[in-house]
Amino acid sequence: MPDRAATTTGPAPLRRIAGRRLWEQLLADLRRRLDADEFTGGFPGELALVEEYGVSRHTVRQAVQILREEGLVIGSRGRPSRQAEPVEIAQRLGALYSLHESVRAMGLEQRSVVRSLGVVADGVVAARLGLEESTPLVHLERLRLAGGDPLALDRVWLPHELAAPLLHADFSSGALYERYAELCGVVLTGGEETIQPILPTPAEHRLLGGSPSTAAFAVRRLGTAKGRRVEWRQTLVRGDRFVLRTDFAGSGGYHLDLLGSPDGRDPRR
Repeated sequence: MPDRAATTTGPAPLRRIAGRRLWEQLLADLRRRLDADEFTGGFPGELALVEEYGVSRHTVRQAVQILREEGLVIGSRGRPSRQAEPVEIAQRLGALYSLHESVRAMGLEQRSVVRSLGVVADGVVAARLGLEESTPLVHLERLRLAGGDPLALDRVWLPHELAAPLLHADFSSGALYERYAELCGVVLTGGEETIQPILPTPAEHRLLGGSPSTAAFAVRRLGTAKGRRVEWRQTLVRGDRFVLRTDFAGSGGYHLDLLGSPDGRDPRR
């Protein structure tokens, strides 16, 4: 039998269940209704939610506070809450992908939380870069923020012989490609990438935030400089804050590649 709360609109009944607090049930149901766009006409006030769900004002405040922290609703003391409308970061297909430039174009403040920066050995990534498997690599992992909110989890690997000066750089702000050019003389001129929608892991979701059902774009890029492989990057970008745009003509259009066929073979080979 389908879950009634997942298939109907309006508030789901809350029950006092051992080990599950009422505010957690309320939070889950409000997230469900936000995902279903039930509040586009306005998010209910505290007293309206108290009446709808038959719970205390304290229970409502606990749940709504979490929604505010997640950026799903906006409101402050003395002002009613409302459903947030995330600013979309746009990236055009066919252009060199730069999250830094895309965010800057929107006029949003941007910064990064550096989670790791050091020298690693990774045989799989080294092979992707056309290097011997034991070749040392510079690895940088950042949580990228736009307007103070998490936007992307960015991981990049660079050949150590080229990128060693970056080990002493500050990546809390600014663009990697600018530093790569300024400190190492490496300017990306091309490459190839895939962009695929996925569901983040629980650990990745805790970093990126947003609704538990929010998908992400997985961006995988092999960057080159004058034909040499100089970057392998894996980025998860929140799907509710990032869009891809393209211009097309009737005679040309754009091409979509299938990732696999029913028999498991790559149709491009």
